[in-house]
Amino acid sequence: MTVHVLGGYQTDFAARAAGLYELVAESVQGALEAGAVAPEDVGVAHVGNLAGELFAGQAQLGGFVNTVHPAFADLPTARHEAACASGSVALLAAMADLELGRYDVALVVGVELMRNVGGAVAAEHLGSAAWVGREATEAKFPWPHLFSRIADAYAERWSLDHAHLARIAELNLGNARRNPLAQARDWTFPPGAFGADDALNPVVDGRLRKQDCGRITDGGTAVLLANDAYLQRTGARSKARITGWGHRGAPMLLSDKLALAGEYLFPHLRRAVTEAYGRAGIGGPADLDAIELHDCFTITEYVALEHLGLAPPGEAWRAVEDGLIDGVVNPSGGLIGAGHPVGATGVRMLLDAYRQVTGGAGEYQVDGARRAATLNVGGSFTTAVVFVVEA
Repeated sequence: MTVHVLGGYQTDFAARAAGLYELVAESVQGALEAGAVAPEDVGVAHVGNLAGELFAGQAQLGGFVNTVHPAFADLPTARHEAACASGSVALLAAMADLELGRYDVALVVGVELMRNVGGAVAAEHLGSAAWVGREATEAKFPWPHLFSRIADAYAERWSLDHAHLARIAELNLGNARRNPLAQARDWTFPPGAFGADDALNPVVDGRLRKQDCGRITDGGTAVLLANDAYLQRTGARSKARITGWGHRGAPMLLSDKLALAGEYLFPHLRRAVTEAYGRAGIGGPADLDAIELHDCFTITEYVALEHLGLAPPGEAWRAVEDGLIDGVVNPSGGLIGAGHPVGATGVRMLLDAYRQVTGGAGEYQVDGARRAATLNVGGSFTTAVVFVVEA
């Protein structure tokens, strides 16, 4: 059973949201319009969200979907949480529903409200996706600390030049300027802002500087997925389909994950990638036209480049220096440029992949794109999800 992408909608990731319900409502209504789907045709909805309880004191987010339209009053809904991969696991659940024939159309919403609290409080809330009380216990900002440890582990094993991380940040923030919904589309940077100047680009933790880090923001994204039965019944035309997926997990503690390193720093991530390639019937990144991948920090993208096969283990620098990522990886701006409202990220990536392969990405369109991939991780690579989307 093929899963088709009918369309979707993204809120403005630069805007401060009034609340979680407002983000859900705007995303759902926009997706229905973009996908040309009647509310009565939607059979099930899945919501991805990390920390509604912490940021907004709000759980049971599926009920917000039930509130958006009278036709959704008794719609089956569920919420899914996998840290920064929450949106992707919601997509996986929706795909399973469609492939089993339980429902013919699924609505997937990713949402996060994060700017309603100060930075220190937000960092504490986000730290709940690590093992609380067991790791990063002395860190002011848990995630910069943990991902700096990943950079340390990479450097100890191979080597690491911060100039390559800086180039990733510069590219993704530059790409964001062409994305009308990106958080950083209007940001400007003085000369030297991506280098080692402690005033222009201060150290946040260890090896990571300010421009190496994604920022918190509010945002929602929704997509509509359908199976073959819906297309046959309605005559709707498929513009894109999900041809491959991979999903793997790993132990909670970063130290336990690093102890499992083999040829690749994160073998489970490589397995998720190769499983997605295998299901899509492709050989590797040479068969892709665009890639949306997780860059909550520059080191995340750097490591992911190798696991996607864009460079051999220990040689991600080649992909950066040789320009293999220019204009192809994170044309939206990625998390650093487009924004990272945590629960929305996996859904936003899939929507951007859909936009690329259908020629709907506007100024950040990759010419001739027909096949795209997404790579989304949650926690310190604890959850890994990869999708392949084709026109």
